[in-house]
This record gives sequence, structure tokens and C-alpha cells, in this order.
Amino acid sequence: MSTQPNNPIPVRGAVDLSALAQQRQTQQRRDAAMGGAPAGVVIDVTTATFQAEVLDRSQTVPVVLDLWATWCGPCKTLSPILETLAAEYNGRFVLAKVDVDAEQQIAAAFQVQSIPSVFAVVGGQPVPLFQGALPEPQVRQYLEELLKVAAQAGVTGTVTGAVEPDTEVAAEEPVDPRFVAAYDAIESGDWAAAAAAYQQILDSEPANTDAQAGVAMCRVQLRLDQAAETGALREADEAASRGEWSAAFDALIGVVRSSAGDERDAARERLIDLFVVAGDVPEVAKARIDLANALF
Repeated sequence: MSTQPNNPIPVRGAVDLSALAQQRQTQQRRDAAMGGAPAGVVIDVTTATFQAEVLDRSQTVPVVLDLWATWCGPCKTLSPILETLAAEYNGRFVLAKVDVDAEQQIAAAFQVQSIPSVFAVVGGQPVPLFQGALPEPQVRQYLEELLKVAAQAGVTGTVTGAVEPDTEVAAEEPVDPRFVAAYDAIESGDWAAAAAAYQQILDSEPANTDAQAGVAMCRVQLRLDQAAETGALREADEAASRGEWSAAFDALIGVVRSSAGDERDAARERLIDLFVVAGDVPEVAKARIDLANALF
């Protein structure tokens, strides 16, 4: 049975700008929720423990696999959402976290092509769920559908020691009001307005890294929506939107190497924009060296 929710919202990009507004609040909710969660609701899984913690346990309670890596930006958005929901569902499923760099055998077994990737195991059988950093309402839809599938398979147990969830929620730190207009524009799909709102912040605070990343990613989304470009520039934007940073950087560095004048300058500026969006992913350091070599 399919676990796809009705009318799924497509993942627009590797860096979900709305998550910049919500990530801190999500982490606070996660911390508060996990304080009252039953032991064993969120676990780390290795190849050595996979049989017992995932396959055997899935005979009585659904196990949701969060396949992630430390360098993955979207994983930092999705994992707290999954952990918060695991605590909220109070043991109706187990969230098993898998570091794909450390546990490559598990990643290979599930044929993981990109991360974050989320699978479930019910009665020892894998159930593909979704890829990418989806927003919480959509993740909840997948989980609800998963629980229906599990019930049909007779897997309706809970984690031993589940308790009544704590209704107290930690006070959320208020959102920086300067960013509200940008977040609202993103939620409504108005990337031009979002870019303008971020730019207004940059005009008064040029070193604001969140605003810099916001402007740069809005530009990526606007270019993709307008479909005005072809060739390597379009290829780079599409790769960036999927979080495939090596492919995005290589496409633009190739243009820098093979072109001159305005075309070369445009590719270099585009690459610098993507460095800001990508943040601290390890591919950035190599790409900066490759860019320097291409320029000089």
C-alpha cells in the first residue's frame, strides 16, 4: 500500500528558507518534547544493532529510519521535526537514526541516492516514505499513513515505558521581526518579495549571514521558476536545489574555466552566491580552491 499523502507539496530546494524561520523553534519544541518522551523512542542504529533494533523490533512497532549525515544541511532541519513527532506520538513508532557516512552498508541496503531520506520498516519489510526536508505538517501526514499501513499488517504495539506526554511546552524564543516579511513571502511562494525583504535587512546589516543566504537562495528559486536559463547555469541551480553541491559547483567552475568576460564573471558571482547558501558543507572548501585555480 502506498504511503504517499494526498497532494504532496514538492520539495522546492535543498535549503528550505521557511526553515530558517522555524528551525530554532523546532529545536526548542524538540528539546521540550524529548524531556517527557519514553526511553527508546529515538535511537541511533548501526550495522551491528540493525537486526535487533530495526528488523526484530519492527515486528511489534513500526520503525522509522532517518538516514542523515553531519554535513547535510537539510538533515539539520528534518531531524528535529522527526524527533519531536516521535516524542509526541509517545511510542507508537520508533525513530531510528542512521549516519550514512558511518553506516554505509545500511545506506546501500536501502539504495539511498540523496539525504535526508526516510524509510520505515514494518514487520521486517521496508516501506519507502520520502526524501528531502519536508515541513512538519507533511511529515505528519506520512507518519499517519504509515501507522495505518502498520495497523493493517497487525503491527500496533508501542515502545515499552510510554507515558502520558508532557503538556508543558517551553517558551519559544520570538522570531526576529525583521525576518517576518521574508518568511511570510516564502510561505506564500512570492520569492521576489522574500528576496526584497532579505535585501532590506542586508542594506542595514551587510554581515547578516541568514539574510545573505536568504537573498541567494531566493535568486536560485526565482531563476528556476522563470526557466530563463539553459546549459551549465541551469544545471547548477537544479543541482543546488537538490543539495547536490559538488555537481552545482563543478558546473559553474567549468564555465569559469572555459569562458571569458561577462559570462565568466556571471558564473563566478553565481558560484559565490551558492557558497553562501551551502554554508559549511565540506564541498565548499574544495570548490573555493578549484575556483581560485580556474581564475588564476
